[in-house]
Amino acid sequence: MTEIAFVLNNKKISVEAEGATRLLDILREDLGLTAVKEGCGEGECGACSVLKDGLLVNSCMVPIGTVAGCSIETLEGLRNSDEGRCIIDAFADSGAVQCGFCTPGMVMASIALLRVNAHPTIDEIKVGLSGNLCRCTGYDMIIKGVQLASERGEGIW
Repeated sequence: MTEIAFVLNNKKISVEAEGATRLLDILREDLGLTAVKEGCGEGECGACSVLKDGLLVNSCMVPIGTVAGCSIETLEGLRNSDEGRCIIDAFADSGAVQCGFCTPGMVMASIALLRVNAHPTIDEIKVGLSGNLCRCTGYDMIIKGVQLASERGEGIW
């Protein structure tokens, strides 16, 4: 076991873990952050998406030992921010949420995209969401949600 210190949702924390333990498991099981979901466990579905130093990553593929000194953001940390509220409300208003399993990962991917490109084209949105799978909603409403957040979020992104 090793002590690993990092910033989680703007708070300095440390955890005792084996370095190879998945970030996903630490977030869900040890820290109780359940917005990150395990879908495939292979980095293919995006249900476990978080931001690591501002970049979108699949937490199921990130060994906790690699987050020492990093900043990790989850939906729990962003949901009440201006960015989080903007995208969550836009998803709700555009009908982009059904079962909700993929939604946290889609929101995280959308925030990552809009932070670097506040006014993406439809093709850029598709690329930004390409690592996230949804089996309920279909992607049209999710794309509309990102477009709506882009329109509403002037000055946020």
